[in-house]
Amino acid sequence: MKTFYQKTGIAVIMALFAVSCDESNFLEEKPLSIYTAENSLVTVSDFQAAVNMLYKRPGNMMFYNTEEYMFAFFYATDLSFCSADVNKLNKYAETMIPTCAHTSSMWNNVYGIVNQANLILTRMKDADIPEAEKNVMRGEALFFRAFGYRILANLYGGVPLITEEITAPRRDFVRATREEIYTQAKNDLLEAFLLLDNIDAVKDGKISRQMAAHLLAEIYISLGDYDNAISAATSVIDYPAMQLMTERFGTKLDQPGDAYSDLFKTGNVNRSSGNRETLWASQYDYLNPASTGGDMWPWKMNPFYQNITITVDGVTSTAFTGVTAEKGGRSVAWMQPTLHVIYGIWENDANDMRISEHNIIRDFKIDNEASPAFGKWFVADGYSVQANPVRQWFPFVMTKVMGDVPEDFYVRDANGNPQLTAFGEHLVTNNANNSFRDQYMFRLAETYLLRAEAHLGKNNPGAAAADINVLRARAQAPPATATEVDIDFLLDERLRELYYEETRMLTLCRMGKLVERTRKYNSTYAGANGQVLESSGTSMQDYHSLWPIPFSEIERNIDAKLEQNPGYTN
Repeated sequence: MKTFYQKTGIAVIMALFAVSCDESNFLEEKPLSIYTAENSLVTVSDFQAAVNMLYKRPGNMMFYNTEEYMFAFFYATDLSFCSADVNKLNKYAETMIPTCAHTSSMWNNVYGIVNQANLILTRMKDADIPEAEKNVMRGEALFFRAFGYRILANLYGGVPLITEEITAPRRDFVRATREEIYTQAKNDLLEAFLLLDNIDAVKDGKISRQMAAHLLAEIYISLGDYDNAISAATSVIDYPAMQLMTERFGTKLDQPGDAYSDLFKTGNVNRSSGNRETLWASQYDYLNPASTGGDMWPWKMNPFYQNITITVDGVTSTAFTGVTAEKGGRSVAWMQPTLHVIYGIWENDANDMRISEHNIIRDFKIDNEASPAFGKWFVADGYSVQANPVRQWFPFVMTKVMGDVPEDFYVRDANGNPQLTAFGEHLVTNNANNSFRDQYMFRLAETYLLRAEAHLGKNNPGAAAADINVLRARAQAPPATATEVDIDFLLDERLRELYYEETRMLTLCRMGKLVERTRKYNSTYAGANGQVLESSGTSMQDYHSLWPIPFSEIERNIDAKLEQNPGYTN
């Protein structure tokens, strides 16, 4: 017996010794109560949470914040300028430099999308999760990686190409070519297309193969592959569940409107409302703590109308009683549209539905009963000349801000009843600065415009005009002819159809038209008392066709040379 215990004891000691020598087992920490890189992505729900963050990031960047990079999608283009702070890219040569907050914020946030996608794709390879769920989430991650690289390539040209999770500090990044970045995006989207479900089989806001094909069409155009661009766009346009909305529909049929304005009304953006034109809508749910914060579009882009004062018969007063839901809520006019957007593109299209009183509002009745001008039209009766044309008064582009202000924001009397203006508009608090609805990311109308662009790339203006005229027919605008359709006509049509819906900076940089169009349409704007104020196009140089690589990225990249774009100095 003693021999047995002795032998057993020796065996145990030897076993312990062996284990103690295998540090990978004996000394390996296995945290049970905290998340680490090793245990954060294990289950289906873990990966779904990571994918959910991919959905959240683009909406945050484009709609739901007031950060530098959001404004930079729209400032300093033929679309708009900053009317609240001239240093926000209005002085382009001074502000668009390698240390500019716009460039570094954009870079960091878009690479946040790329890195999140890489994390999911890398960890998913060995994940023990059902194949069906794995395929869909892989398709979504590939889509978002392509989406991120599309932004980076459009703005910066060639950038570092990263396709795996980064697990250790790196300071050796080098730039791939712009074509290589677009090619990576193309390959990601081709695989995603095969993994994703069709649009009529996914929930509102979820990525589908038609969304992938839409983005793929743009990427093919960027690569000069116009035949495949046409094929990709056609696969979206011809899919049975897709169609332009040409008749009135949705939640506000009992209110004045038209087929175009119905696209933007609360409850009408998602496909579940019957809107078959929607490809991708960023989701927003009021008072849902898991939903991204409000989009703040009224605050960003409508006139600062509540601050207008007029003097009539010696009486000075505000023209309007206050902020109202029907005017879009509270606004401060950070992004003011150029004269080209408000007037120029409509010169020959006065009856275009997209410029109707339901979509761009150019006049309101003066509703302050203390003013001798009460009840008169602010513009038509000549009172608008007393307003500052910078920030205070310009036409209201309602398609972006159209929505229902929740009753939580109504101003109420002592009895709790909503307070109304003399003309029945609901007065709201200064916190009512959102449009409180979902926002389009991709819409079928843009797919037609992408296919038209590809036809122009093939020198086929007749086919391009045919695609453009599908949209113009819906808008009841005169058809375009093949002789007038060129790339500038197409860019104007994008403004007419998409307004602030498209990220205009991405479009112009991608097409190599940023400098030319901004110089032409956004060099000056009218200030008070006839002043002519300078804007972005005045100082824009040829090299501004691409953004600078952020100096912070170049400075920390000490183990390799991260080249700067031509024209910029670090």
